[in-house]
Amino acid sequence: MIFKGRVWKFGDNIDTDAIIPARYLTTSDPQELAKHCMEDANPTFVTKMKPGDIIVGGENFGCGSSREHAPIAIKAAGISCVVVKSFARIFYRNAFNMGLPIFESRELGDAIQDGDEISVDSAKGIITVTKGNKIFKSNSIPLFMEQLIADGGLMKHIGKKRKESRV
Repeated sequence: MIFKGRVWKFGDNIDTDAIIPARYLTTSDPQELAKHCMEDANPTFVTKMKPGDIIVGGENFGCGSSREHAPIAIKAAGISCVVVKSFARIFYRNAFNMGLPIFESRELGDAIQDGDEISVDSAKGIITVTKGNKIFKSNSIPLFMEQLIADGGLMKHIGKKRKESRV
């Protein structure tokens, strides 16, 4: 998979409350959560971002609570993928479970600005910054994980496999 979009840059230690504030956790409706995605980290994010845009961040992205609402909100808002220096482990797992493509790149965040255009090749583990045609490495996603993402997350993937096994 190749993801192309405009960068929304965030710093280190973006916790799940910054991704989706706890005051909105009275629902698990993805579209309602999307309306408040990154609201406390950048109040204009949801009104200015466009489907396909990419979040780029620093260290320990998704730290804090183990709520699955955080990757759900990001995905439902239309973000195509997230690229950071490192993820909190529970967020990492939840993101794949929810079908949100995520990547780690130690160098990318320091080399780009908000609004830059990038493309992420998930199979090759290559990120290209359009301006200047700079190339960075990221982790690649194993084929079975790409299938999980393509199916929409873990539960949808399991449902698809069950359906296929009955045929």
